Amino acid sequence: MSSAVKQNYTLFDHLLELRTRLLHAVLGVLVVFCSLIYFAQDIYQYVAQPLLAVMPEGTQMIATDVASPFFTPFKLTIVLSIFIAMPYILYQLWSFIAPGLYKNEKRLIAPLMFGSTLLFYGGIAFAYYVVFPVAFAFFSSVAPEGVTIATDISSYLDFVLKLFFAFGAAFEIPIAIILLCWTGVTSPDSLRAKRPYIVVGAFVVGMMLTPPDIISQTMLAVPMLLLFELGIIIASFYYKEDDGEETAPKEEQ
Repeated sequence: MSSAVKQNYTLFDHLLELRTRLLHAVLGVLVVFCSLIYFAQDIYQYVAQPLLAVMPEGTQMIATDVASPFFTPFKLTIVLSIFIAMPYILYQLWSFIAPGLYKNEKRLIAPLMFGSTLLFYGGIAFAYYVVFPVAFAFFSSVAPEGVTIATDISSYLDFVLKLFFAFGAAFEIPIAIILLCWTGVTSPDSLRAKRPYIVVGAFVVGMMLTPPDIISQTMLAVPMLLLFELGIIIASFYYKEDDGEETAPKEEQ
């Protein structure tokens, strides 16, 4: 068998494996979705609770589109299903890439994938339980006199999903720092020297990803700075370990 045929067969084999992993990931999301769809209205009610709790008495959320009462909870359930199935999706990703990794890479990547999932969930929980009550109370308190607060359910969902993704992504900072230091792109000492720029950058990112109020911006920027410091501390151990290693070829599995 020629080398060209062998390479084509290997590529085709990888594509089949990728398709299998993608199908398993989609199936996992569908299983979670089918388990949650019956509770779609209750799930939306729970997500809307931070706003409903601070709305003036006698006001309520509205639906400006005919199909919004159905499609908005449906959309939320799909997104929630992806969030819940994320560990299984990452497991499928790990199963696909693990055979091509060296042993030292597996020892790093596996904990990072697990940690990134927890950090993403932590960012969403922080947004819901800490940021939303403060931000929505602020928005309700600054409404002009004579203006009735009646938020559209679809607009509210888009707003909270944006914040969920913003805080979930921001909480991945330690993972990004560890990877940058481990790959040699930068070093913990270099990041410490750039700390003043990081502080400014954190508030700029907070301004871009959150509503235009200083409370939400600060509540995103401060955790980002704390996670930046945590990432430097953890990356220091990996960086020192790599410095002590010889430049010998990597050990294959």
